[in-house]
Amino acid sequence: MFLTFEGGDGVGKSTQAALLEEWLTARGHTVVRTREPGGSEVGVLIRDIVLHHRGEIAPRAEALLYAADRAHHIETVVRPALDRGVDVIQDRYLDSSVAYQGAGRVLGRDEVRNLSVWATGGLLPDLTVLLDLDPAVARERLDADDKPFDRLESEQSAFHDSVREEFLALAAAEPGRFLVLDASRIPADLATDIQGRVQSLLADPAPTGSVGDAD
Repeated sequence: MFLTFEGGDGVGKSTQAALLEEWLTARGHTVVRTREPGGSEVGVLIRDIVLHHRGEIAPRAEALLYAADRAHHIETVVRPALDRGVDVIQDRYLDSSVAYQGAGRVLGRDEVRNLSVWATGGLLPDLTVLLDLDPAVARERLDADDKPFDRLESEQSAFHDSVREEFLALAAAEPGRFLVLDASRIPADLATDIQGRVQSLLADPAPTGSVGDAD
């Protein structure tokens, strides 16, 4: 299975990805847990540029950098794992680019999505968990972590509002792929809901999807 976690900054994606990995591993599954950007050696370099570079990065350049990371990551990490019969749990995928660059940077949903579809050969997750949270609440969580904000976390509230709205629109357009959960709930309850959805996938397995399958 190819399972992805999406949502704004501070919603708890990493926590839920780790809990799902633990749950699947306890049931005998081999799991690769990864992230974008930064899930490969090349990706680590790109992550430093797009999230920690001092100074401005043109929006289109930013979108292309994320797509470059994604192309390399899918080719060298995700597809080889899936071909070996390994489950992949990933923090962020193409939906993040559509939300952050398509909506947040106002580059356009279709343009950014088509770029990622081309970069990945059309690979779509079996399940995308969208952890939805009011950006103001998410910002309080980030403040509590007492860590420097990256370039995207530092954006103004209007940017993060647009990102959230786009994530919800993407989920509404593909209800079969998305599981939308209220990220203000306690982590254990969220994990139970995610495990239930994954269990249903295990009971009725299907090949990892592609864009053509989603249409």
